[in-house]
Amino acid sequence: MGELAIAAMHRICKKAGAERVSEPAAREMGKVLEEIGIKIGKEAIDWSMHAGRKTIKSEDIRRAAEKILGR
Repeated sequence: MGELAIAAMHRICKKAGAERVSEPAAREMGKVLEEIGIKIGKEAIDWSMHAGRKTIKSEDIRRAAEKILGR
């Protein structure tokens, strides 16, 4: 398992409406979300560097998420 807690993955699935969530499903959710998070993080780095900053700001994350997730 990566950086994300399995219990948090259970809660996310339940918030989405799941009645029950298996341990393998929760682990897979963690893997997928971590992959997406890394992609967003890399894109956010590009946004901050483009702005001449070393620090990633919340707007960098928001813009990166919009690009990666297509929102």
